[in-house]
Amino acid sequence: MELNKTSQQKIKLSLLATAMVFALSACDGDDGTNGRDGVDGAPGQDGAPGQDGTPGFAAATFLVANNGDDNRNTVTAIDQNANALSTVTTGANEGIVFTQSGALVQAGDSDLPLVRSFCGFDAQSNYMMNRGHELTGAATGLVNPKGIAFAEEAGLIMVADFNGQKISVFGGQAAGDVAPIAEIMTSAKPWDLAYDEESDRLYVALTDGTLAVYDDVASSDFAPSVMRSVVPSDADGNQLSINLHGIVYEPMSNRIVLSDVGDAAVADDGQIFVLDNVSTADGATVPTRVISGATTQLGNPVDIILTGSDLRVAEKSNDAILVFSNIFNGESGDVAPTLSTPSVKPESLAEFTDLETMVDASDDGITTTPIRGLSVSSNPSTDSETTGQVAQYSAVLSSELSTFDSGMSIESAAYTASGDGVITFDNPDTSTGGLIVVNRLKTMRDGMMYSDSYDHMIVGSETGLIAPKGLDISSDDGLVFVADVNETTPAVRVFSPCASGNVAPLLTLEAANGARPWDVDYDPSTDSAYLALTNGNVAVFEEVVRKMESGQTVITGEDRLIVPASDGTAFAAPTNIHGIDYDSQSDSLVISDVGSAADATDGKLYVISGAGSADGLANVSVNIAGPNSMLGNPVDLMLSNGHVYVAEKSNGMILRFDNILNASSGDIDPTFSMMYPAPESVQVLPVK
Repeated sequence: MELNKTSQQKIKLSLLATAMVFALSACDGDDGTNGRDGVDGAPGQDGAPGQDGTPGFAAATFLVANNGDDNRNTVTAIDQNANALSTVTTGANEGIVFTQSGALVQAGDSDLPLVRSFCGFDAQSNYMMNRGHELTGAATGLVNPKGIAFAEEAGLIMVADFNGQKISVFGGQAAGDVAPIAEIMTSAKPWDLAYDEESDRLYVALTDGTLAVYDDVASSDFAPSVMRSVVPSDADGNQLSINLHGIVYEPMSNRIVLSDVGDAAVADDGQIFVLDNVSTADGATVPTRVISGATTQLGNPVDIILTGSDLRVAEKSNDAILVFSNIFNGESGDVAPTLSTPSVKPESLAEFTDLETMVDASDDGITTTPIRGLSVSSNPSTDSETTGQVAQYSAVLSSELSTFDSGMSIESAAYTASGDGVITFDNPDTSTGGLIVVNRLKTMRDGMMYSDSYDHMIVGSETGLIAPKGLDISSDDGLVFVADVNETTPAVRVFSPCASGNVAPLLTLEAANGARPWDVDYDPSTDSAYLALTNGNVAVFEEVVRKMESGQTVITGEDRLIVPASDGTAFAAPTNIHGIDYDSQSDSLVISDVGSAADATDGKLYVISGAGSADGLANVSVNIAGPNSMLGNPVDLMLSNGHVYVAEKSNGMILRFDNILNASSGDIDPTFSMMYPAPESVQVLPVK
């Protein structure tokens, strides 16, 4: 039977209604029994493998010297996984070291052979002459400087000179075209070196595959008579090494790690050697571990550094930074690196370490601190045996410890936290002055003189220095504050002690109304500079370093002017403030007043409490003067352990007044005293 379209629609509606009835009725009844589970489907395909996680290295920052066609003369800061953080232009392309005082020292041979020192290196700023210095020129004898080592205690730079076939030794503050302290000739071309300062032993990686070991290096005046040749070899005595480059010494375990580039034209023949008991090794020596083979990615491993047991490798031919963890253990052979990160033509590596805050002795006047002695500069009016002398004495002024001859008429001497000295000098005949920066003056220069091979000067028309007198150092900021008392352009001028030659100051502080500063004390905790003015007042400049870092080069006019007073009345003339030391812990200012320079009896010592906020007239809490005090021309002072040391020039004495902040006023005898010819400055030397 054939149904028309209308009949078909009616049947569909009827079926739909029936289905709805059944559905509604099911809601009122019980659920039926669940059916059996169907058969599991076939397993799906595995997903794609995930990427390996980054090894869990401790957070750290490293520096990479680059030496490719497009990145030569730059240094890149990287993290622990070799990810690039920043890149700066250094103008050098070879070995780098980062010193404990925060300086980057780098060799270069891309143009002229040189060694550059960048003080206060922060991996953000390009090299600047007013914050660094360099060694270059014919007198240096440098040909192809490659790897370098830095002796922290002695402040010495040791340079592996490849084509010079020697090790050149310079003082850390040497600058310019100057001769080295010494040259140690090597049996083959050296590439890198490591110096164990405690044992006075030098290890040199030679490109003939041997390790040269020199004993008694510094103690022999850098003319060691004994050289041992250590040769990485197999058990049968066959030499394994070909062309040693990188070297790192681990003194605690007396082990050394060496890298071997093999044939520089071959990108897969590099090797790593680990040698035990290396300080006494001699001749053929079997390594405790050898890493080589295609899997290692070692082709031209030109430099290595060690962090704990992690060895980082500058792999130049394969453009990578490699990390081999647990380098002293594990199997020898074709071992894959723990991490491989691309890096274009890395040449040298150094760890960029966080530095401890460097506290200068002048910034802590009351904390009980062991001191090694007292430094005094001599400045007689006519030439004498002590002209230009900086001497060190015991803390109780009972014995002389050392002497240094600057070789010229000098003014004041101060010290960086690393032990380098900074000395002011002037020449009235030529109306010029400057700074002498003396390498490790605090500890290493007894009986020596100024030497271009160790030290350098900051001098010239650009410096603005004419008659510099007192100075203060902020080691943490890498700055020296210099008070220039000249009549025409008096000011405090701020330099990096790392700068050399005719450089402009980083900052100039000019007191109002042409007032002339004799001395200066900078307090890093408050970022304030206190200027001792010859008109009898103290000018205070606030936010000094902050303003300098914001781009200011000259600050004219002080923020506060402290006028020493008694009962609200300023002291009567003649007043002439010279020595100054502010202590932030006690918020006290200790100053000396020479009165009339022609009078050897009118000197005074003042203590001003609450100096950190004092402005205008400020009553002194301690006033010491009179014949018993022996104060005539107290030209300099320094507060330490609550005691004040005074350079009393007119009477030729060094004085010490104990517990000065709580002392009674009046004609007080010094606690200790010592005769010394024409003392110009005094500085306390802490043990560290």
